[in-house]
Amino acid sequence: MSKKVLIGAMTAIITPFKNGKIDEETYAKLIKRQIENGIDCVVPAGTTGESATLTHDEHRACIEIAVEICKGTNTKVLAGAGSNATHEAISLAKFAQEQGVDGILSVAPYYNKPTQEGLYRHYSEISKNVDIPVLLYNVPGRTGCDIQTNTAIRLFNDCQNIYGVKEASGNIDKCVDLLAHEPNMVVMSGEDAINYPILSNGGKGVISVTSNLLPDYTAKLTHFALDEQFSKAKAINDKLYNINKIMFCESNPIPIKASMFIAGLIPVLEYRLPLCEPSNENMKKIENIMKQYDIKGF
Repeated sequence: MSKKVLIGAMTAIITPFKNGKIDEETYAKLIKRQIENGIDCVVPAGTTGESATLTHDEHRACIEIAVEICKGTNTKVLAGAGSNATHEAISLAKFAQEQGVDGILSVAPYYNKPTQEGLYRHYSEISKNVDIPVLLYNVPGRTGCDIQTNTAIRLFNDCQNIYGVKEASGNIDKCVDLLAHEPNMVVMSGEDAINYPILSNGGKGVISVTSNLLPDYTAKLTHFALDEQFSKAKAINDKLYNINKIMFCESNPIPIKASMFIAGLIPVLEYRLPLCEPSNENMKKIENIMKQYDIKGF
């Protein structure tokens, strides 16, 4: 089965806020920085972009800005288009397609805890309503439900534009299971600490949180692995281990936004409640670990 796919080094871009609104100027600058540092694809309005607390108008604005900034470059746009309500996910997916995105990333519906049949029907309906590539997003620690291997493969086989899954369960066995039973499926790492293990097992890219801060490192790691230069890829993955771990000392995207503020990449540190700034202790830990890396600015 031949499917259009999006692979490579991708960044789940944060959404900067200022005085309660999206800081669109800074948002555009962050995306341009990703392009300049070799990232293959940006992911606007994903869960790292605090999509759960964005209004629908804000969600759409993030997609529009990303498409405009990436236009005419080699960097593609994989728009976040997920919801716990199927009709809302479809609406976002159709809007993203109309704006000219290259594909959509759709997180498993949270809170509802659907059955595997419910997940199958949810994604099937999204797939029917758009023609662009669709990437499933499995992150059971945040959604409360797990897209099981059989369900992911069933969707891959039955839906022409569902081409793979962002796997963020942290479970290497899950990634091995998927590719052992359906080697044509694209598996993207959604867990920075194990980017290299997933890539070396046949993963086709990463959708990274840490690359908001260190896009050049993430791009090189991913491209080395895809070129089968595994020792070089592993060396970068090892180098990034400490920063990857501290980025999850509190709920994502709390630490990554804090690190972006420390680095001077966002002018204010602002979240949408119920998310808030990290503890003073964790803020110091983040700052200390950041000193181990060369962080490129604008």
